[in-house]
Amino acid sequence: MIVDAHVHTPKQVETVDEPDLSPPGYRPDKQYKRNVGWEEFQQAMAPVDKLILLGIAHGAETPNEEIHKYAQMWPDKIVPFCSVDPTDPGAMTELLLAVKDMGMRGIKLSPHYQNFDPMDPRACAIYATAERLGLPIIFHQATSPRRVASLRWAHPMALDEVATAFPELRILVAHFGHPWQPDTVALIRKHPHVYTDISAQFYRPWQFYNALVLCMEYAQLHKVFFGTDYPVTEPQETLDALRAVNEIVEGTRLPRIPEDEIEAIIHRDVLGLLGLAG
Repeated sequence: MIVDAHVHTPKQVETVDEPDLSPPGYRPDKQYKRNVGWEEFQQAMAPVDKLILLGIAHGAETPNEEIHKYAQMWPDKIVPFCSVDPTDPGAMTELLLAVKDMGMRGIKLSPHYQNFDPMDPRACAIYATAERLGLPIIFHQATSPRRVASLRWAHPMALDEVATAFPELRILVAHFGHPWQPDTVALIRKHPHVYTDISAQFYRPWQFYNALVLCMEYAQLHKVFFGTDYPVTEPQETLDALRAVNEIVEGTRLPRIPEDEIEAIIHRDVLGLLGLAG
């Protein structure tokens, strides 16, 4: 089974011919279409068997209704994750509603984008509830060009105290924590229930290769998940790039990622490791 651990919802159901392209340089190799529709979404997701669908809440504004809508349209394929903003007074009510009434299986948070200290007591209340209910949390712990977002709280090491305080909480550090991949490797090595994914990484091929080599040298490749960050990247191009990761060192004596390890990342039991099997 192939699970895409990081997918965003379509912008609308209908297909829009006039593309809303990403800003130049956001993805350095090309601009991607942001206003994808449902049909385009389904076509792009054809190579994977399951996908985790997510978004990020801001205040009382959440993506949960949209995620629930699409999950109902494709229940055999979509694993829905809700999002709440820990700084919103109604966050806990929204979380319980999303889980009990909408069937959400996990949570997406971003201290960086939602502007909260990862050890804020309001956030810790969310973690405690997630740990008790068996809800994994995907954290956006990676840089971005957004000026109002704190890079201090984007750093993967900001989750070290969280994982220590909530040892049974399943945590997925999105985007390999770029550009701090060495710190992400240290984090997943230390904490048994902390993992990372390769979403939105391959288009920086030297960084991507080095992250996987470092993970291999610390014997942590078994904690790396397949993911895309769709629509930023699509499953097929991500699969192709991962299987071609060693091309950058052809003709050199630099280490190679073994093919069986590459295939293991692609076919990892993501849902089982996050406690969502069955």
